[in-house]
Amino acid sequence: MTSPTAELAPPLDLAPRVRSLDPADFSLPTGREEEWRFTPSDAFTQFMEIVPGAGYVTATGPALVVPIGEISSTWLPIDRPSAVSRAHVSHAVVLDIPADHESTEPIHLRLFATAAVSYEHLEIRFGRFCKATVVIEQPVDAAICGAIVVTVGDGAQATIVNVADSERTQETMLAWHADLGRDSVFHGTQVSLGGSRLRILPSVAYRGPGGNAQLLGVFLADDGQFMEHRLLVEHDQPHCTSNVVYKGAISGDKSHTVWVGDVLVRREAIGIDTYEINRNLLLTDGARADSVPNLELETGDIASAGHASATGRFDDDQLFYLQARGIDEETARQLVVRGFFADIVSRIPDIEWQADIMGRIGTRLGVPAEIAGIDD
Repeated sequence: MTSPTAELAPPLDLAPRVRSLDPADFSLPTGREEEWRFTPSDAFTQFMEIVPGAGYVTATGPALVVPIGEISSTWLPIDRPSAVSRAHVSHAVVLDIPADHESTEPIHLRLFATAAVSYEHLEIRFGRFCKATVVIEQPVDAAICGAIVVTVGDGAQATIVNVADSERTQETMLAWHADLGRDSVFHGTQVSLGGSRLRILPSVAYRGPGGNAQLLGVFLADDGQFMEHRLLVEHDQPHCTSNVVYKGAISGDKSHTVWVGDVLVRREAIGIDTYEINRNLLLTDGARADSVPNLELETGDIASAGHASATGRFDDDQLFYLQARGIDEETARQLVVRGFFADIVSRIPDIEWQADIMGRIGTRLGVPAEIAGIDD
């Protein structure tokens, strides 16, 4: 006989989330759901149902393009668009990095779409004790919906830089999930610059103790762009680490960015160390930045946990310093914003890609080429 006390016991999972391969398990968003409340009601509607004639994403580089039925993946979609994409994508891009392999140069994957609206499924598998950096360039001229699924083997050191810099007429929606093995290190950097509307959902899960996840991001929105980055780090293994740092700059009337950072520490995740921060620069009137850091602890037996968020305008002292060196006010403003991102970009372990990304940011900001390196 069950006691009354047992019947009133709290559930083991205090933050249940729907995960399923079946799109029917996810209702159409109304905008009142927590995960959709910041998203414009008319955004991403084309991804909520199957798109007739939708293509798939292919790639140049060392990856293979295989029929989706030939891969086995434990990842489950977390919302309706990713479930629709997973159910109807025909091909997957697969990159396997062998165990004990060490790459001295970044592995570059340039992705291409086969139709104006295409589904993406990219699997990257880092073998045990390997060390490698992968740079992904998302398709430029297509609307993309899909997933990046990363598996990091025990003891591996994995770095991924995902660059979304598509044309301003396109929408991009990607779930980006990483499974970390025992004592592995994962650095995932998201660079969001282009597109009309963009929604990226990075998530991390641990498959053994000692995992270390570093999630970094830069995003630059203007001319009415909408960008949403919604992260989930789920600690359910002991003695793991996570650190999240995202920086954004927003300008132009009706430009809107959203950053939501969810860190969930389960009861069994003792001795973990976690911190997350989002910083935003509002460059003009009419720009909007929503920032919501969330930390949920089911155990108090941790090493450290914290979160922070800050939104404001650029530093007037830095602006004065640059103007004192003979730089006009508009260029000085652009350089301050560029320098704001330099801390994140400098953590990419390749000088050429650091320069490439800073160059893209400088181009978007209109920084004159002859002085673009002044803050490097």
